[in-house]
Amino acid sequence: MELEDLKIYTISLDLANEIWKIVTNWDYFAKSTIGKQLVRAADSVPANISEGFGRFHYKEEKQFLYYARGSLSETKTFLSLAKSRNLIDERIYHSLISQTDILGRKINSFIKSIGKTNDQ
Repeated sequence: MELEDLKIYTISLDLANEIWKIVTNWDYFAKSTIGKQLVRAADSVPANISEGFGRFHYKEEKQFLYYARGSLSETKTFLSLAKSRNLIDERIYHSLISQTDILGRKINSFIKSIGKTNDQ
């Protein structure tokens, strides 16, 4: 299996890219404060999935998936802050939160599956 075949990786990349596109339209102050943190948190999700995928031992892979899950939680926090500060509208916020919830469930399922088969 290639990294690009891993659904949680491709979903997290799409989410990070969507957030990037939104933040690039913000004014300087919003970008330099919450925007940078939001983008870094969102970018950290696929980065940690990727790093874990490259590990030899499944326990290391799981640890990076836990980091990815933590970064996803951080992303949700910054999305909530962005909404409360009127940087994103309600519709976009709910769409992004829905995507993070789905991704979170998929990451949890993947974590549970690691190490249960001989090919892991």
